[in-house]
Amino acid sequence: MTTDNAPARYAVIGNPVAHSLSPRIHSRFAEATGQRLRYDKLTAPASGFAAAAEGFFASGGAGLNVTLPFKLDAWRWVNAHDQAALEAGAVNTIVPQQAGAGGARTSRPSMRGCNTDGVGLVRDLEANRGWSLAGTRTLVLGAGGAVQGVLGPLKRSGVAALTVANRTRAKAEQLAQRFGVAACGLPEVGDGWDIVVNGTSAGIAGKAALVAPETIAGSRCYDMFYALDAPTPFCRWAAEHGASAVSDGLGMLVEQAAEAFFLWRGVHPNTAAVLRELRGIGPK
Repeated sequence: MTTDNAPARYAVIGNPVAHSLSPRIHSRFAEATGQRLRYDKLTAPASGFAAAAEGFFASGGAGLNVTLPFKLDAWRWVNAHDQAALEAGAVNTIVPQQAGAGGARTSRPSMRGCNTDGVGLVRDLEANRGWSLAGTRTLVLGAGGAVQGVLGPLKRSGVAALTVANRTRAKAEQLAQRFGVAACGLPEVGDGWDIVVNGTSAGIAGKAALVAPETIAGSRCYDMFYALDAPTPFCRWAAEHGASAVSDGLGMLVEQAAEAFFLWRGVHPNTAAVLRELRGIGPK
């Protein structure tokens, strides 16, 4: 239970979640915007998302971020979805909703599931990196959950062409048909791309060479994963093989968190100072 003068409680739920930067990010957002809140890490058993989420909100929780492996569990658990969550088939932010007048009684408040990953990626590419998407030939590597969350916003950003490439071509084709974009297998991607986005975990596993070097030569290459202490394997490989610019996904993490903060608090935090701090060039 919470008291009237207690700070609003938020958390990120996942397994594992000890490494999460979300508490640090949201604490900085709160300080900068004058919002009073507490943000924690919530570890749930692999099969225990629903019980953990129920318990958090029953004890007065005001909102949850959701990370691996629970984004699909969260999608199934909430009562309603925003458009981004419907597109992605996954939820990374849960916002309790006020019961409408005359609405049906439920055992818990209505929960709205949102997905802020796609808007986070587009904002980082365009606002932070200065990589305008309009008119570009953009290639996305992978066809998993991370990619599903960003294809809709990427398509609406004004790209001239958007292609999904995956090791299993059939999976890429299924995703491409769903979003109305092109698809191919990894060996078939060719070259001439303006922007290449890695949405696979292969780079983090050290398997950076997902495509032929000529695929990324002259391209701006972006890894949706991030590493604080060194370039990700994908970014390092791309830089060594002729990419015109490289970036990891730390900015995407901060921007998707800022969108979640707005959904909860109604305030858009400035992300630049937080991103500088996480990069190690600002106060801890």
